[in-house]
Amino acid sequence: MLRLINPKALKAAIGIQRQWVACISQSAAVGQQSQSEESVSSSEQFRQKRIKLNIKSDNVEGRPLYLDAQATTPLDFRVLDAMLPYLTNYYGNPHSRTHAYGWETEQAVEKAREQVAAIIGAEPKEIIFTSGATESNNIAVKGVARFYGAKKKHVITTQTEHKCVLDSCRALENEGFRVTYLPVQSNGIIDMKQLEEAITPETSLVSIMTVNNEIGVKQPIADIGALCRSKKVFFHTDAAQAVGKIPLNVNSMNIDLMSISGHKIYGPKGVGALYVRRRPRVRLEPIQSGGGQERGLRSGTVPAPLVVGLGAAAELAQKEMEYDTKWINFLSKRLLDRITSALPHVIRNGDPEQTYNGCLNLSFAYVEGESLLMALKDVALSSGSACTSASLEPSYVLRAIGTEEDLAHSSIRFGIGRFTTIEEVDYTAAKCIQHVERLREMSPLWEMVQEGIDLKNIQWSQH
Repeated sequence: MLRLINPKALKAAIGIQRQWVACISQSAAVGQQSQSEESVSSSEQFRQKRIKLNIKSDNVEGRPLYLDAQATTPLDFRVLDAMLPYLTNYYGNPHSRTHAYGWETEQAVEKAREQVAAIIGAEPKEIIFTSGATESNNIAVKGVARFYGAKKKHVITTQTEHKCVLDSCRALENEGFRVTYLPVQSNGIIDMKQLEEAITPETSLVSIMTVNNEIGVKQPIADIGALCRSKKVFFHTDAAQAVGKIPLNVNSMNIDLMSISGHKIYGPKGVGALYVRRRPRVRLEPIQSGGGQERGLRSGTVPAPLVVGLGAAAELAQKEMEYDTKWINFLSKRLLDRITSALPHVIRNGDPEQTYNGCLNLSFAYVEGESLLMALKDVALSSGSACTSASLEPSYVLRAIGTEEDLAHSSIRFGIGRFTTIEEVDYTAAKCIQHVERLREMSPLWEMVQEGIDLKNIQWSQH
């Protein structure tokens, strides 16, 4: 049986969350109480309020808790409110210019274009609606490379990009382009000197993601943009995991193309956007033919309800970014502190400072990651990108930062979002600690470590 949460109750719960975030921030500023006391107090008060509102965050009807916000985020009910009229009464084609049905949906689409543009400091005309970040990345990478391919046959990206960017680059290689896959440092961040040395007069595009979808690392986007602008090279960034979560401005950061995804910012699935700079103008070769919609760069009828949802989600994210950041930082630190204080040999993957804290990737030494995921069946987690979760290979992102294969296999990604609660974090930490200890007790390697044996010095024999 489907159980729905009362929107009024959920609105009240969001208001309560804001109150506790404010209390946490205020207490930290004036030093009224210790952090541990503050965490216990806020957790208990929030729990009591949720009981009064009858909103449960525990396992409901067999469904696990959700801590996989990098894979997708739940649709914000306020976004659904904005979408509903365009799923029912206002059903006109936004490209119909001869009657009111088309005019009213076109007006809604253009409002959404303004909302998406505002969150990244762009002009509305620079926003192209797509089906999501994967399509946006394909249009940006292939489109720029092919348009300028007669004179410039070189593209630069990194080894830790999303799979759709890497596969787009491999497709270009099959067409005769040369692609440089920059390595990253052990903290997941690129070396700016290596990037500068990789740029040649034949380079048309640099594509580097803003926030990594597996380890949460933030690249120095403003520095990359300034370098590319000085070299007269176009700069594209996959910002699916960054828009609405960290402040971004395409002009101050010298970004020429940016990919955006609706379902990463509490909007609907199946919609996204591509920012394409108009001054200085970026030219692209379209990868889809049709009626010439979206400046001729992405033909096809614009799905008005989805676009309206994307616009509403972008506006909400812009208004609530400060609150969301405080809440997510608080929960992420709480989760990390609880796990690392109880368990030794836990490694955080990626730079601990230049990171988006909502994406917390941990490796648990002497534990097999898939076994841990199976043990944590009542919490929805992942061992990496949702797009590669079917593979048994260790994450290519973790391998790129030099993580040893056994640790790469033991990594878990915790995704914390706008609607994650203190109870969910505490429950996840407790279960994680419990099962890691249990699995380690079953491991002969853990027993050897406990006896003080250095596993790296063992000469393993093969029979």
